[in-house]
Amino acid sequence: MILLDVTIVAVALPSMRRDLGASPAAVQWVVSGYALTFALSLVLAGRLGDAIGRRRIFLVSLAVFVVCSAAAGAAPTAGALVAARLAQGAAAGFLAPQNSAFIQQLFTGEERGRAFGFFGATVGISSAVGPITGGAILALAGGSQGWRWIFYVNLPVGVLALVLAAHLLPRVAPGPRGHLDLPGVGLLGGGVAAVMLPLVQADAGGVRRFWWLFPAGVLLLAVFAWWERRVLARGREPVFDPRLITATRGYATGAALGTLYFVGFSGVWLVFALFFQDGLGYSPLRSGLTVTPFALGSAGAAVVAGRLVERMGRVLTVLGLIGVMTGLGTAALVLWLAPPQTVMWAVAPALFLGGVGSGFVISPNVTMTLREVPVRLAGAAGGALQTGQRLGGAVGTAALPGLFYGVLISTDGDFPAAVSLSVGAGVAAMLASLAVAVADWRRCRGRAGFPPCPPEVANSPAHAAHP
Repeated sequence: MILLDVTIVAVALPSMRRDLGASPAAVQWVVSGYALTFALSLVLAGRLGDAIGRRRIFLVSLAVFVVCSAAAGAAPTAGALVAARLAQGAAAGFLAPQNSAFIQQLFTGEERGRAFGFFGATVGISSAVGPITGGAILALAGGSQGWRWIFYVNLPVGVLALVLAAHLLPRVAPGPRGHLDLPGVGLLGGGVAAVMLPLVQADAGGVRRFWWLFPAGVLLLAVFAWWERRVLARGREPVFDPRLITATRGYATGAALGTLYFVGFSGVWLVFALFFQDGLGYSPLRSGLTVTPFALGSAGAAVVAGRLVERMGRVLTVLGLIGVMTGLGTAALVLWLAPPQTVMWAVAPALFLGGVGSGFVISPNVTMTLREVPVRLAGAAGGALQTGQRLGGAVGTAALPGLFYGVLISTDGDFPAAVSLSVGAGVAAMLASLAVAVADWRRCRGRAGFPPCPPEVANSPAHAAHP
């Protein structure tokens, strides 16, 4: 539900704008504001879940998300809608890291891999079927106010999830509360906001107008890293423990791989929607149906991958990346060369192959990234991992549609060329994640891709102090 709300709203933006009489910039904040507050709250939410209890944070955040969904659906003005979406995104950010942290806490070994397999299937499906779900809701609701059901549909789903969570989520003891690293929270939030704001406002010229925020954000994040090491040296609890990067096997590599992968993965869906709807004149529903083979392949493969990751390790991610790059690369050629009347069916096998490859990437990478993370830091680690994915997604959703429009302008409206080059650029971004995966695989030729810690790490004071 929280990941669907990243993409499901995009198909309803035109009807929202007409019904509320809003400007394009205001309506854009309905999408970008949600993505921004989602990303900003992830690490803080994970840290609070570690400290005061993941079940408590999950239930409160889910209740807030449902209330905000109702407020968004009933919004009388564009300003009220944007405010509801900002709050909804923050609630989603507080929910997300509790999911991976619960899996980390409640499962071990192969069971954990299977649990992350279902988690990865959920991520893959919800990331890919947002457009079709939004299109179906608009088709069923109809009328100028049909967009409101994009948000109202969360109410029964959210209430049911709240009842089930209250009965099924176990009461587990939280970690030591310690102190809340407020300066660290501020530095991290400021850095992430400065990097993301120009990207989420790219459609409104944000990159051009706010380019100076990029170096400011990098500086804030550098100060954040220095501050967290200082907090740790003083024997206090940082909002993000630096030893997750320096002394936790697999975490830094997995976080980098996930961030790079989502640059290509997130951007291609907007490009597909632009091509099918603007270039071929498809309805939002038909556009979503066209990319459904990817979602089906991703869902099935993620569940299978959860059972294989303990035996195959990083090689599974390498094979998955090759698969998704091959599938999307073939799709780019098909979209360029196939006749418009047959393109929906011609591209389906390539998208299915890409989906299978993606299913072998997302859930195994989450499993391997969090495998050695101490349970007491599972929330903060999961939040930081997802923050990287949100940052990568923001880059992709800004860059690939920008390239799409740039090619359209330079070729006088050649939609097949625009979609092919843009999807190809997404595949090129995934090539960087493949390089990371191959390097990690070659370095880790031990059992299931996880050799013993190198002696210089295993015997280091940081590792010893990081139980």
